[in-house]
Amino acid sequence: MIGVTAKLNVKPEAAEAFEEVFLDLMDAVRANEPGCLMYQLCKDDDGAYWVLEMYQDEAALDAHGKSEHFAAAGAGFKGKMGGPPEIKRMKAVTR
Repeated sequence: MIGVTAKLNVKPEAAEAFEEVFLDLMDAVRANEPGCLMYQLCKDDDGAYWVLEMYQDEAALDAHGKSEHFAAAGAGFKGKMGGPPEIKRMKAVTR
């Protein structure tokens, strides 16, 4: 399994519009990506957005990045981001 955390640098004035776009993406990921085991938007106490992701394998992660809904969300995020995401990729520790 592959874990991913992504800190999304959202412009404060665009937070509400960003959430709408992201929640639509989250719904599409959950409905169309069986290899994605977790895809959750979170907001910390400082107002920063984080995405917690878990994928069954490399193929599932690759499919996520190539999906139509992911591309469409990218267009929806235009003008809402204050910088590039900070992405951390990890291997799950399991038995």
